[in-house]
Amino acid sequence: MKTPYKISALVITNNKGLNLEPYLEKLWFVDEIIIVDSFSSDQIAALASKHEKVTVYQREFDDVSTQKIYALSKARNDWVTFFDLDEEVTEAVAKEILSVFNKPEAIAFSIKRNHHFMGKSIKYSGFQNDYVIRFFNKNKCQVAADGIIQLIDVKDKTSKLAHSLPYFHYKSLDEYTGALHLKSELEANALYKKGKKPNLYDFLFKPNFRFWDQYLFKLAVLDGKEGFILAYISAFSEFKKYLNLWLLYRKIE
Repeated sequence: MKTPYKISALVITNNKGLNLEPYLEKLWFVDEIIIVDSFSSDQIAALASKHEKVTVYQREFDDVSTQKIYALSKARNDWVTFFDLDEEVTEAVAKEILSVFNKPEAIAFSIKRNHHFMGKSIKYSGFQNDYVIRFFNKNKCQVAADGIIQLIDVKDKTSKLAHSLPYFHYKSLDEYTGALHLKSELEANALYKKGKKPNLYDFLFKPNFRFWDQYLFKLAVLDGKEGFILAYISAFSEFKKYLNLWLLYRKIE
């Protein structure tokens, strides 16, 4: 179905086929949908190609930033959305995007994500003020090294959308640990490229600090057992990052 609104929706994918159909349905308000898939094994590219507004590009995964930059290069329109497959673009969010699109008073709009983990809404654990840019003018923004969308010129204006974004990123413990293991591997590779070598401080202090910072100071304790799990696995991910970095140096010895 064609839409008069010239907005491109961008997404990078890897084995998230189960989330694809509801995701595409909620993007009724965009003119085109660009999917950059890193050769998923769940036939996501074939499923997506059946939709009229969808164009699929397959590209080997380097890192999140490179994938997003590539997706941006394929967008025909200046205004784009960049929602994850685990984020639910509600009707209220879609209508608000169209409202600000018709008379934009900023070049980028951020939205607050409401996190859900293992079936529970997470109110704290460091996610209290998780605002992310999800609608922006691609000529005024860029992708940072960590994959986050940021302004090219800090003098440009950003604004916040009034509605929030349900974020069902980790439906199970295995899914969460798998994602953090991948994240720790990518972070280790980035540190290796910078010539960073791990030391005892990295292994002993940083994981412990990560746990207590998230559990106490970021109030994960108020999220019950789910908050404890989030803090514990986050700390282990920090340890695994430096373990992966140490293993990278072992390979060249």
